[in-house]
Amino acid sequence: MAANRNGLPGSDGEHALQRRHGTAERAARFYDEQVLSHVNARMREFVERQEMFFLATADRHGACDNSFRAGPPGFLRVLDERTLAYPEYRGNGVLASLGNIEENPHVGILLIDFLRDGVGLHVNGRARVVEDAAMRTAHPELPVDAIPGRRPTLWVEVAVEEAYIHCAKHIPHLRRASDEGPDGRAWGTDDARRKGGDHFGVRAGRR
Repeated sequence: MAANRNGLPGSDGEHALQRRHGTAERAARFYDEQVLSHVNARMREFVERQEMFFLATADRHGACDNSFRAGPPGFLRVLDERTLAYPEYRGNGVLASLGNIEENPHVGILLIDFLRDGVGLHVNGRARVVEDAAMRTAHPELPVDAIPGRRPTLWVEVAVEEAYIHCAKHIPHLRRASDEGPDGRAWGTDDARRKGGDHFGVRAGRR
């Protein structure tokens, strides 16, 4: 939901569809009552206990990508009411989301609490990639993980432009799986099996 050229929440296309389908008045109430240009205290508390979010990016041509980020509670940090930051852990080396951000800073973050509140939060803004050393110089309170595979080399800092609720309707309530045993989470692992292996048979199908 980017601001249109008149500075109102939402895009020109969004507003045109609202007029066409008679929802402009209802949308205006939502913009007025639910959309902020910062994260308020309740949003901050919500963000700081989440363990995952979905990240939308696009390159300079508008080709989109959606990715998943996860970490210990608080890994998506609220630096202040207008700034979020999260660490980039070791991945597959493609760096698709970061590459998009280098070309196009606009990002969309969707957090959904499947475990307790059954509600979600959208945060849209402009992102930049920051080296770990530079981020820690600016924010020395950032924690250092004892596990090498969980130590970021990069961070993404997001300047918040919009924050608003994702309604609870149709969000399923889930239960937390145990972190113990063979199916427990393995942060920072390079074990191909624990990372999913060739689950969809792509590599096997090329032989």
